[in-house]
Amino acid sequence: MPVSVLAQATTDASDAQAASTGDQGEGEREPGQASAQDLDTVIVTATRRSEPLKDVPLSVSVLSQEELDEKGVVGYEGLAYETPGVVLNRASANFNNFTARGIATNGYGAGLQSAVAIYIDELPISANGNSTILDPSLYDVERVEFLRGPQGTLFGSGSLAGALRILSHSPDPGGFDASFLADVGVTGSSSLRQRYNAMLNVPLVKDTMALRVVGFTRDEEGYIDNLGTGIDDANSLKSSGGRATLLWEPTDRLSLEARISREKSTPEDSSLINPDLGMDKRFSDRPDKFTGTMTNYNLTLGYQFDKATLTSSSTWSDYDALFNVDLAGTYGQAFAFALDAPAEYSSFVQEVRLVSDTGGPWDWVLGGFYYERDRDVFFNYRSNEEYLAQSGITGLPDEYYQKFHSFDVTTEKALFGQLTYRFTDDAWATAGLRYGSIESQGFTREGGYSSDYLTLAYYCAFLDICGLPVTITPVQAATGLVAKETGPSYRLSASWRPVPSITTYAAVATGFRAPVVNARAGLSSALDPDDIVIPAGADSDELTNYELGMKGRWLDGRLAANLALYYIDWNDIQVQANRVSDQVQFATNIGGAYSRGVEFELMAMPALGWTFMLNAALNRARVDTLTPGEAAISGAVSGARLAGPDFSGSMTVKYDFDWIRDSVASASLAVVHVGSFPGSFPNVPGQPGVVSPTFDYTDSYTVVNGSLAAAFEHYTFGLYVENLFDDRSVTYVHPEAFLDGRYGVLRPRTVGVRVGYKF
Repeated sequence: MPVSVLAQATTDASDAQAASTGDQGEGEREPGQASAQDLDTVIVTATRRSEPLKDVPLSVSVLSQEELDEKGVVGYEGLAYETPGVVLNRASANFNNFTARGIATNGYGAGLQSAVAIYIDELPISANGNSTILDPSLYDVERVEFLRGPQGTLFGSGSLAGALRILSHSPDPGGFDASFLADVGVTGSSSLRQRYNAMLNVPLVKDTMALRVVGFTRDEEGYIDNLGTGIDDANSLKSSGGRATLLWEPTDRLSLEARISREKSTPEDSSLINPDLGMDKRFSDRPDKFTGTMTNYNLTLGYQFDKATLTSSSTWSDYDALFNVDLAGTYGQAFAFALDAPAEYSSFVQEVRLVSDTGGPWDWVLGGFYYERDRDVFFNYRSNEEYLAQSGITGLPDEYYQKFHSFDVTTEKALFGQLTYRFTDDAWATAGLRYGSIESQGFTREGGYSSDYLTLAYYCAFLDICGLPVTITPVQAATGLVAKETGPSYRLSASWRPVPSITTYAAVATGFRAPVVNARAGLSSALDPDDIVIPAGADSDELTNYELGMKGRWLDGRLAANLALYYIDWNDIQVQANRVSDQVQFATNIGGAYSRGVEFELMAMPALGWTFMLNAALNRARVDTLTPGEAAISGAVSGARLAGPDFSGSMTVKYDFDWIRDSVASASLAVVHVGSFPGSFPNVPGQPGVVSPTFDYTDSYTVVNGSLAAAFEHYTFGLYVENLFDDRSVTYVHPEAFLDGRYGVLRPRTVGVRVGYKF
């Protein structure tokens, strides 16, 4: 499955890429007929220039829109299955973090920048782990690129372990185009899942100006019962949005593209469960909410000089998120304890690149980058009216016992460049450098308040001392410390083609994350004054990746393979730590870890119509440097596994054949396997040697998906099944005691139909 780009080397749209593509293609090839040249024409922009994938000296998996539609991939979950060495830590819809090559201390990373950068076109949308990260729609995209290994030189902070790029289609002034895709399925015994997508491309001025409009809607009934709220199938999801792009090319040299997009995703409740309550059961006093609405505006200018292309991209983004979660699991549901935290993000990204034309011995890229993000979070910690009446706790103005408004400002500035020299047509070397600065500062606005509610609730629940009044303390305005990092990141590689069919490379690259300021720095525990005082923050961690790779194709393109071996040295690791007494989170740095492994992708076409695709990743990631003090505050131990599987892989078998009325049909079966891995470090932070009660492993699981489809001239029709054997394995373990339900499980078996149309 993750060898999707290799599959592009053998088939085009006429090969009936299942009922979802909506694209009949040229229709001139026999089913399953390979083209030995297709691999040469798979073009990516992973190095900020357009070049054949086979010449890119890094590990990249690429999915076309046809493949996304064929497999029913509409969000992050499917992308993880399609990419070797990548795992999605998914607590619930809009609550996601990727792990690549084992670079993660847990699947949540509260308060820390993600280790994998997520880009929608030029906009980085990945954020810190205790924020919602919107599930984007993946309809009418040009392609999705997943770059594995650090990408700090060209993609900046947050690309510590890789970068996911979602690249939208530009309008086509050459002609009218339209498409539609409907996907209707049933999850479990009765939960209806509906997904509808449409695209319209309209030339406004022939060969000069065009408008492209895309819209989508999702309505997916849930399958998790919340015993606290009494709602069955509580984790329903409604999502909708679209984008409009206007392209104007007044001359052969100049192009202007303006795009506006908006997506709104509203899960009705979390998908995390508590297995002790029964199958697909959870408990919270109110629905947990991880909702998001993102609106983006982009203006891109391109100008072709005689020997170089200038690109300027300006993006403005507004993101409104809601993070409401019941935290009462901290104290075994003994008293009401929850957080309602609406947040507002405002971002601006400006990047300018000058890219040389190819043709000579030297290729180069020069660029500048500016990023500013303002984030406002309204922290509202609450009890509930029923518990306040029951416990006799009085003195609160309402059910909220603590309120404060925190905001932070983060800026990143950088200059970057990359230079390639070709010694011959078959040997070249590349050097890239980025030098930049990141600055972050947090603030607290005046006007909120805190109280000793948690102490009184603890007394009432565990000491039977109830009926006490709270003490209210106003929150004063505060200015946090400035966290700032300045320095370089780099990438060096050498590529060689020993024979025309094989490209090899050796590379070394670095990555980094932004420094973190703890919003509650200096805060002592109200429950235990001797517990840890929250530190100022965490510095950037550092990561260096050493890699050897090979990309080859043989037998006129009927056999193709990608192979990468890597060793990663990770130091000054940013980690999440929890204070033992009250579970307050904070960020800090600890020693180091290594990750070493191998990834491969293999495609074979042994006979007419048959395609076999296999990928796998073997990884060993362990803590190897740790002082006793670092172990005490983090819960880590020397030799601890990082939060990624030792083995994962998938296999897809596909058969294309002629069918009725000049249609082309296909049948496919895909098997995905992900090994077990820990959800966190094993010990309780602050209590070295004491195993955390929340420490656990995910299950080792195997998922089987199948489809049968047919493509006619304009229509496609297909049947599919996801999770054929209804595997309900645990795929995510939340590492904290906050939540009563801390386990994410596979979605139940889903069967459905996809119908597509392409003009």
